[in-house]
Parts: sequence; C-alpha cells; structure tokens
Amino acid sequence: MNANLYALFASRFPQDRSACCIETHDGLYYTWNDLDRATAKIANLLAGLKLPRDARIAVQVEKSPEALMLYLATIRAGYVYLPLNTAYRAAEIEYFVTNAEPAVVVCSPQNFGWVSQIAFKSGTKHVFTLGEDRQGSLLQRAALQSNSFDTAHREPGELAAILYTSGTTGRSKGAMLTHDNLASNALVLQEYWRWQPGDVLLHALPLFHVHGLFVASHGALLNGSKMIFLPKFDAAEVLRRLPRATVFMGVPTYYVRLLAEPGFGREVCANMRLFVSGSAPLLMDTFNEFRRRTGHTILERYGMSETTMLVSNPCDGERVGGTVGLPLPGVSVRVVKGDGSPCPAGEVGDIQVKGPNVFQGYWHMPEKTAEEFTADGYFKTGDVGRFDERGYLSIVGRSKDLIISGGYNVYPKEIESFIDELDGVVESAVVGVPHPDFGEAVTAVVVLKPDARISEPEIVAALKSRIANFKVPKRVLFVPELPRNTMGKVQKNLLRERLVNT
Repeated sequence: MNANLYALFASRFPQDRSACCIETHDGLYYTWNDLDRATAKIANLLAGLKLPRDARIAVQVEKSPEALMLYLATIRAGYVYLPLNTAYRAAEIEYFVTNAEPAVVVCSPQNFGWVSQIAFKSGTKHVFTLGEDRQGSLLQRAALQSNSFDTAHREPGELAAILYTSGTTGRSKGAMLTHDNLASNALVLQEYWRWQPGDVLLHALPLFHVHGLFVASHGALLNGSKMIFLPKFDAAEVLRRLPRATVFMGVPTYYVRLLAEPGFGREVCANMRLFVSGSAPLLMDTFNEFRRRTGHTILERYGMSETTMLVSNPCDGERVGGTVGLPLPGVSVRVVKGDGSPCPAGEVGDIQVKGPNVFQGYWHMPEKTAEEFTADGYFKTGDVGRFDERGYLSIVGRSKDLIISGGYNVYPKEIESFIDELDGVVESAVVGVPHPDFGEAVTAVVVLKPDARISEPEIVAALKSRIANFKVPKRVLFVPELPRNTMGKVQKNLLRERLVNT
C-alpha cells in the first residue's frame, strides 16, 4: 500500500471530478480534475530534475491555489515540503536555506533577486518563481509537462514536510513530519470535527502555517469539500462569503475583527456548521460575545508545529471556554510535575504528548531531539497547563518566553539579539503584553548608553528592515535598568506586570 499523503487525498476526491474544488476571491473556479492535472504537471517538473529521494523543496510565496498545488505536487512526487513565512527577510531565509539545504527553492517573482543569491550561494541548484497572479517560471516550465503522474510510493515513516519552529535561544529548529504523522491527524480530525458531505470551507488562513496548510486544507481535501480561497483575512470579505460556507477556521484575531463588523450576526452565520479557533489563546470575552451574537460556540483546539493537532473541544459535546478541550483519539496527553509524576486535576504542570501525529525529531539536531523526549517517548511541549475534573485541558502559559501575536510565534531572544546590536543599546528584554486584537503584543524594553540618542521609531525602522513585521515590537520603552533576581536573570514577569499596569 502506498502511504503517500497525496494518494490518501486522491482516494477521497469526489466522484464528480468536474465539481468545484477551489473558488477564488476574484471568481476563478478550479475543478478536482484541474487540481489533479496541475499537481501532475508540477510533480513531473520536479521529478525531471532528478533530485535525491529526500530532496527538500523550500517555498516562500504568497497564498494562491497554485501555491497549494505546489505543496501537493511536492508530496505527490515524494519530496519534502518546506514552507516559509512570506514575511521572512534575508537573514532569516539565509539560515533556513543553509540549514535545510533544499534542492529547489520557489519564491515570489519580486524576491527572485535576493532569494536566488542566497539559494545559489548555499548550493541550491534550482530556483523558480511563483506569483499570486499565476505568473512565474514554475508554472511556465510545468505547462510543458504531462498532466498525468503516478504518485510516488512512500512508506508511512518517510518525511513529507519540515516546519521550522524557533527555540528561546533564537536558533530555529526544523520539525520533521512524516506522511503518517499528517495522514493520521487529518483522518482523526475529519471524524472528530464531523466533516460532512456538502461542507464548504472558507479558507482565509496563510498556507505557510500548520493551521492553514495542514488543518484547514487537509480537512477539505480529505472530505472532498470545496474551498473558498481568500488571499488573506479581510473581515468584510469573510462576512460577504460566510453565507455560502459551512466551516471556518481562524486565529482569535480573526474573531475579534469579525465581531467589530456591524453586520456580523446570526443571519450571515445561518448556514455555518463549525467555527474553529487556534494558534493562540481565545479570550473568554471573545468566546462569550461570539456565542451571543451568532448563536455559534467557537471550537478551540491545541496543536504545535511538531505535532499538528493534539487536543480539541468536541464537535458534538460541550465546548468549554477557556479550555482547548479533550485529547484527540489516539493521542496521549499528560500534565506532569518537575519530577515527572502526574499532576492531579486542577494542578498546573508541564504538558507532554505522545501519538502517531508527533514528529520524528528536529532536522540535523539529534541531541536536541533527544532532550525533548522523555524516556517513555513523550514529547515535552514546553507548554504549561492543567486538566479539570472532566479531562478538559487549559493552557496556562509557556515554560519558555514564547509570545503568540496574531497567531504567529514570536521568540523574544531573536528580537533581543537584533536590538542589542544597535548602536547605543546596552541590553533589551522583549515580552508579550495582553492585547485585545493580537492576543499578545510584542513589547521591547530597552536600556540605552548614557550618551545614546536612538528613538523608538528608529529602533522599529531598523527592525523592520531585518525581521518579519509580526515580530517587530508594537511598543519600545526605555528604562535605566532591567529588573533582575539574585542570580542576575532578567525578571520578565515583573516587566509584564509593570507594562500591563501602565
């Protein structure tokens, strides 16, 4: 049996292949035949490059149906997909390309100049472009290929994707996910979230993230469901298309912004079956107001780049606000004390997980991989939480300093290193402060040299030229010194408290 993830999707395509698979914001329709033929053409192009069996295909392009097809073609051809956030800049891309050593890099046409320089310097032999308007060398070359392709045979444990996720040291780690990791999770979610014939997914999430690429897209593909594709989240556009959809997935920021729309309420949601939220904590105010306005209860769930989805509120049972729900079927989740013993209900501890969805380890980091797993095979998530008496899990915080802003992970150490390099800066500390829209707002606290004249706008401008915009602090504050404990460690908890109260 072929364990290739694409083979699983293809086995679930609707009987009528002429039916609409993807409808775009600007009125284009792609049938299931279009999807199959386009992925075949791109797969043939990649296979014709005579790449190694485990070749990585690194992709940094804007969201489009063709971008999704490139992902599907990559796994169909048996290669390893490496999605990269479209906001990443040169220093970040250079690290990923150097570390992952991709055989192929695909970027936006406007970025070809600097991306290709980095790629070729790192030994990548093939660089293609793919624009959101169906332009670029990838599609030009693929157009010449055959529109049939025998999906490459892959074993369950072979790699399908590498997702980079940073550590608090600032050094990014590539989480290796297999065909079986992704397939097992997609199959469980299809059943757990009760995907139904006729479901239509309104897709407003980015494609470089677990939520949009694996959770949302995989769900629709596995169910043979039509997707209404929006290039990005726009509350007014979502409002306009909700009456024709049944499933919507978003980060808490999306729901906050929908609630800010005067026309958002029960009428536009009358056809909806399921609203899913994840990637960041959902505030109780948002949870309650959404239910009051629409009559729908948001389903909150919990997952990671290393594990895809782990825990979810039930589709049919009670969805409890402030919790991420119950462990998914086949997934074992435990909350433990520092000595590894289990925490009783209500007690906070470290969250550890085990299951067929849990990744194989970090790319080229065997020692780091070994550190992150217990002797009995549980992955240490780095998150802190507690179970209630009914078995619902609440995420209390993170054992490290991770900030989640607008659904994206932000690692303070990385930003601090850039700030500390600036002339006139002695040191800095970056923390997350509660924010009604983003969940957490990235905030920098900076200590300057006595004669320094650098301002908040200058620091922000310097960072914007070097790192992704979602990592750039929303506020930069200046203090004479950072609070420290007797061991010299910066007390970020005190900084957060002060910032919340100012």
